[in-house]
Amino acid sequence: MSAIPPVIATRQLTKVYSAGTEAEVVALRGADLVVNRGEFVAIMGPSGSGKSTLMNLIGCLDTPTSGSYHCDGVDVSTLDAEALAALRRDKIGFVFQGFNLLTRMDALENVAMPLGYVGIPPAERRAKALAMLKAVGLAERAGHLPTELSGGQQQRVAIARALVNAPPILLADEPTGALDSKTGEEILTLFKRLRDDGHTVVLITHDAHVAEHADTVYEIRDGVLGPRTPGARA
Repeated sequence: MSAIPPVIATRQLTKVYSAGTEAEVVALRGADLVVNRGEFVAIMGPSGSGKSTLMNLIGCLDTPTSGSYHCDGVDVSTLDAEALAALRRDKIGFVFQGFNLLTRMDALENVAMPLGYVGIPPAERRAKALAMLKAVGLAERAGHLPTELSGGQQQRVAIARALVNAPPILLADEPTGALDSKTGEEILTLFKRLRDDGHTVVLITHDAHVAEHADTVYEIRDGVLGPRTPGARA
């Protein structure tokens, strides 16, 4: 019986902008990262450290200059644009600081939207979306527009939308950045519960307090990724 591959496995992942020119910028330098299914991992770093570059590569929104990335066992370098789009759709759920909800759709419609891209019939879409809203504690707000929801509720809708296709990776970029501290703690507690339910969460943050909620914390500085040193300052 073959071993289950990590959901994220990078080897010497490097990103250079304007390679070979005087304006060359090495944004990521040989990053090695392994994240297994069911882990809650934080990648922490200040602005300009390379964490956004790493997030874009993990999310298959950009391609590396060198190195390798296997997403849930798939070597992404072997995929064309169409296959990459399918991988992003099926393997990665994105959660952003700004929620990115469609204002003319209610919570249920926002969560159900990704299911339409994979041909799920309308009735089944609504049932799956409602179940996911229930999972994040918002079933009673299903018919409300984003403008009728608090920031924390909007982020819960965004998380439900990210998870509705059951992707192996939940990639959260500064998900508490637009929230007050109490609401932010509630979202981080939700991530822990999702991890306990078997989801894999990768959290990108500049905030050491936020990162400490994860099981494993990596720090990135000047494009170099490594385990965070206990007691290190952000």
